[in-house]
Amino acid sequence: MNKSIDASRIERYQSLDFLARQVVEGFITGLHKSPFHGFSVEFSEHRQYNTGESIKDIDWKLFGRTDKLFVKRYEEETNLRCQIVIDHSSSMYYPVKEDISITNPNKITFSVYAAASIIYLLKKQRDAFGLSVFSDQIDTAIAARSSSVHYKHVLTQLENLLKEHTPEEKLPTSAIESLHTIADSIHKRSLVIIFSDMFDSHLGNEEIFNALQHLRHNKHEVILFNVTDMNKEYDFDFKSRPYKFIDMETAREIKVNPNEVKKAYIEALYKFKSELRIKCGQYEVDYIEADINKGFDQILLPYLIKRSRLY
Repeated sequence: MNKSIDASRIERYQSLDFLARQVVEGFITGLHKSPFHGFSVEFSEHRQYNTGESIKDIDWKLFGRTDKLFVKRYEEETNLRCQIVIDHSSSMYYPVKEDISITNPNKITFSVYAAASIIYLLKKQRDAFGLSVFSDQIDTAIAARSSSVHYKHVLTQLENLLKEHTPEEKLPTSAIESLHTIADSIHKRSLVIIFSDMFDSHLGNEEIFNALQHLRHNKHEVILFNVTDMNKEYDFDFKSRPYKFIDMETAREIKVNPNEVKKAYIEALYKFKSELRIKCGQYEVDYIEADINKGFDQILLPYLIKRSRLY
């Protein structure tokens, strides 16, 4: 056994766990200063007392602080099963940067830290969580559990996504087939949280919509975090000079001045996003635009609101 490798794995696990805690704690601090003051992160542990119920489960300490009657929930009342789904196709490693970090992320780095923060909250709330990772196929499939050993295992898999890809590798997206497979593999009703740019390299919009509908047909609740770099990908903010654009999934190259194609490009991309948003609304999928330049509050607040509505 290589002890140095084991030590590095432990160090990486602690680092991701530590950063996820920092993200969550910073978010909670900000929550108390925001219009959402009073929105409890610990909502899973209590529910409001109903007249006529036994008083033996009333939390009298909480009554003393709030002057309201709450009862402690039993574990079976609070359990949520959540499957985190991450797209790690080559397009998710955009933009290519020399110094990628939690404060200067590309799409995959942003998704990993966002997922780790949600998983930290799931663990804190005693919920079960699993992880699915896909590119042109399902690369990781971990069923939902809630133990501490499982938590470490999932974080280790997330850490691998931060280091295993190089620009030379071409991992095409097959979100459609992967989401169908995931929908069939989750046997208990779950909350499915997807991190993807939804740039599928094979088929058209309708097939993507059908894959999302499949998840809903199987009675899963779904949040789609549409991960983007809005500045470059949607606003196409490039200087007026010749560029060589390279498709990260096919390596196809095109030389063009951005101003020559900007209008048509933006129209096409916003049309796709609009269709995706409308279809998600029709299928009752929570569509959240996740700009990698805007931090993690845009991830954690929708998750908490969704969690509060489910339990």
